[in-house]
Amino acid sequence: MAKLKYIGLFLGILFLSNSLIASRILIPMDEQQNNHLKAYGLTYWVLKNGEEANWLLNYRGGSFMLPFQSEIESECQIRGIKYEIISEGQVSEILLNIAKPDVNMELVKLLKAPKIAVYSPKTKQPWDDAVTMVLTYAEIPYEVIFDDEVLTGKLPTYDWLHLHHEDFTGQYGKFYGQFAQAAWYKAEVKENENTAAKHGFSKVSEMKLTVAKKIRDFVSGGGFLFAMCSATDTYDIALAAEGIDICDRVFDGDPADPLADQKLDFSKGFAFKDYRLYLDPYTYEHSYIDAMQGTRAVTEQNDVFSLFEFSAKWDIVPTMLVQNHTSTIKGFWGQTTAFRKQFIKSEVSILGENKSLSEAKYIHGNAGKGTWTFYGGHDPEDYQHQVGEPPTDLSLHPNSPGYRLILNNILFPSAQKKKQKT
Repeated sequence: MAKLKYIGLFLGILFLSNSLIASRILIPMDEQQNNHLKAYGLTYWVLKNGEEANWLLNYRGGSFMLPFQSEIESECQIRGIKYEIISEGQVSEILLNIAKPDVNMELVKLLKAPKIAVYSPKTKQPWDDAVTMVLTYAEIPYEVIFDDEVLTGKLPTYDWLHLHHEDFTGQYGKFYGQFAQAAWYKAEVKENENTAAKHGFSKVSEMKLTVAKKIRDFVSGGGFLFAMCSATDTYDIALAAEGIDICDRVFDGDPADPLADQKLDFSKGFAFKDYRLYLDPYTYEHSYIDAMQGTRAVTEQNDVFSLFEFSAKWDIVPTMLVQNHTSTIKGFWGQTTAFRKQFIKSEVSILGENKSLSEAKYIHGNAGKGTWTFYGGHDPEDYQHQVGEPPTDLSLHPNSPGYRLILNNILFPSAQKKKQKT
């Protein structure tokens, strides 16, 4: 009995020693990671459970350092995420290296799990949405809101808002030419008209403008906005076109103002300037902002964009947003594929671009106390996504660098604004 007692004591001391030595869990985000996308979900889960996490910017692809807990280790195994248990000595070595002034790395504390909303119609649409797909795959919870919720003042209850594939100009994505007789298109028009009437608007474009302005107020008050595809340029256009009819009679029953281009107020928008509109309802394009306007001299094989490298110690925000295991990412189409650089305001940060085509794919800026990020294209793993095609199976793309950019934005609101020592 005494012998068993000593063995038990020895094992207890050994277990305690190992726990003290194995003080952190490192989630590498370089090429060695099995599932980059699930790693973001795990980090969100840790924050949701009241723990803090460290984001090691530019260290092994933007790795995460988490507390050592058996529950966290178990979640890594369940989710198929590669992880390393590191000692306090290894932690100190990593932090000392990151702190060197000549090393382009930085440590950022992540403090809380942001409350996420996705602005999306409640009815079924004939296309998928990259953000909702990756949130679901990464196991990050979100709530779907739409015009009713925005108009009744619920936006301030969230930290982060994604704009689903949406047309804020009231032109229904300019799908009229191809899909005017499609059942889904008619249902979308009817739903929007009913919602507009319920809230006292005579036109859908007027309702969408009010929604856009409430989103602008959300950002100005400190919110984080992320938009993709046509929700980027149509959002800015709606703000710039306040008080101007840019909708043809097939959309709202009366003609567009032929002098609309001359009346746009670009100061009201976040990102774009000096562009012209396409007022023809049969033209599947809203403005000259989109790089797909005209001939684009690129094929699927060589359509790529490059991420900028920022100073991690001085430009922490853009550095967070470009964390990845590669700096070159394959391009992908959307109704708004990319942004022609001559129409981007000078104060906007370009995070990713195709320099040879003079187009930006990924841009960011500040508005009041908040920030916005626009990402061109529809689906990072479906080059030319068509209406009605099945959604992408992200289990086949767990290391997608294009989808990683979306998830960088999810964790961005969690970051501690003032640096402190670990």
